[in-house]
Amino acid sequence: MKKELVLVTGGAGFIGSHLTDALVKAGWRVRVMDSLSPPAHNGALPPWFNKKAEFVRGDIRNKKDWEKALRGVTHVFHLAAYMDIFPDFGTYFATNAAGTALMYEVIVEKKLPVKKIIASSSQAVYGEGKHQCRTHGIVYPDARPLQDLKKHQWDFLCPACKKSMTPLPEKEDDTLKPIGAYGAAKVSTENILFTLGKLYHIPSVALRYSIVQGARQSFRHFYSGALRAYAVMGLSGQPITTHEDGLQLRDFVSVHDVVAAHLVVLKDHRADFQAFNVGMGKSVRVLDLARAVAREIGNGVRAEAGGHFRWATARHSLMDISKLKKLGWQPKRTIQDNVREYISWVRQYPEAKKYLADTEKKMKKSSLLF
Repeated sequence: MKKELVLVTGGAGFIGSHLTDALVKAGWRVRVMDSLSPPAHNGALPPWFNKKAEFVRGDIRNKKDWEKALRGVTHVFHLAAYMDIFPDFGTYFATNAAGTALMYEVIVEKKLPVKKIIASSSQAVYGEGKHQCRTHGIVYPDARPLQDLKKHQWDFLCPACKKSMTPLPEKEDDTLKPIGAYGAAKVSTENILFTLGKLYHIPSVALRYSIVQGARQSFRHFYSGALRAYAVMGLSGQPITTHEDGLQLRDFVSVHDVVAAHLVVLKDHRADFQAFNVGMGKSVRVLDLARAVAREIGNGVRAEAGGHFRWATARHSLMDISKLKKLGWQPKRTIQDNVREYISWVRQYPEAKKYLADTEKKMKKSSLLF
């Protein structure tokens, strides 16, 4: 019996390449479509690309590329996306939303026998997330005003009583209230996924990643993911400086645990037409992450709160992962595992220091980093 063929879009990238490895190991035939576009790539296949996978160079904004990539495919892992923080808003939607719509368009037009689609989403769909005021209950705040951030007023106050609020872990049925173009585009992507999936009876699943960590995460841009910035700072002999006061709470998850989540929802029909949070389920202060990086590097590297900040970034992002755990998935790696793995990998690329400096300069010029 001929093995079924799966397509991984963005399969030359960080999460996609690890997923490709796991699928090949599990016995699937794997085809990868990737544009190899900057800033994540340099136009060439990375050295870690799995030679047992078929590679098709293509852009998810191009219908003909989809037609070529989807030929003979029974399952799709749709991870290709545009991720950044710069104000090229049209690119977010043309790539993430319209690119997803094109996938369904080709499947429906060509009557392709696709059995399941699993697409990447993000915690960015929640925006600032859910907070609780002791007096006034649940609040879904808007983005923090720039004038407050310039005064170093980092935390939210209840809009009714002006008292501090407690951030709560985000659940899949919470209100989606993105605060940036990337999050808004991912909400649109999910709407397309479930609307067209249900209409045409194509089981579809959205995985909302928290902050994913591990080897192969591109050092050519630093749109998100504190670990890569902290690692490059520390390995360059600089103090590791956090944004704001370093007390922001985040959920950091290993890429290997994220890959395992894809394989779980692939096989379980209970996942069909559902969104799932994929995180560690634990809150970590970014200053504690910086300190973990400093300890791993050693050589007197220190970690400290920097006071500078990035606009339109959530103060806290926490995740409730109980829904996915009910399918039998469980995160297994620790923050220390993630830190050790990434530092060991990025040591091989001393040019990362230049990319970090260039990104910070560009963000300041675009009034995104203060």
